[in-house]
Amino acid sequence: MPVESRPVRDAFLHVRLLQQYLVLLKKYPILTKSVTSGILSALGNLLSQTLEARKKLKHGGPLGEIDTAGAARYAIYGLIITGPVSHYFYQLMELWMPTTDPYCIVKRLLVDRLIFAPGFLLIFYFVMNILEAKGLNEFEKKMRGSYWTALKMNWKVWTPFQFININFVPVQFRVLFANFIALFWYAYLASVRK
Repeated sequence: MPVESRPVRDAFLHVRLLQQYLVLLKKYPILTKSVTSGILSALGNLLSQTLEARKKLKHGGPLGEIDTAGAARYAIYGLIITGPVSHYFYQLMELWMPTTDPYCIVKRLLVDRLIFAPGFLLIFYFVMNILEAKGLNEFEKKMRGSYWTALKMNWKVWTPFQFININFVPVQFRVLFANFIALFWYAYLASVRK
């Protein structure tokens, strides 16, 4: 019995979105990854705010308003930093440590966890400090107060996901994969930086 194919316009919404994403990814890889990073970073911040509001409400505290400026800062960070930096990092990793290298799995993970993660987290703290219009003293205070805690949590949370991402996810989807994990990671960072 022959299978009838359906035109794209009749496909489910998620299938059409994925197809459109793939078209954009092929035409405009950096821009597509940057916009996706911006959207998912903002959603991570909004998730953090929602969780904080629920916690306050549960303990009898007042329900505060959503900080749209905070979500906008995360969107800007994702758009300008996360998308492009991650894109180039994953591309360079493919060049520096090709799959033909017998130790590429270990090397990739070590470079990501010991070089990229600490540096990227430092950039996050620095850029957020600038976007929040805070001075150098506030930056130093946040670095002393929560950077090491956040980095250790990064190593705990991200290591298994990055192992999968940098070794088994096709390079064009690595930023997207990391963005979905980052949705929850940014929720954590937003709460730990307070």
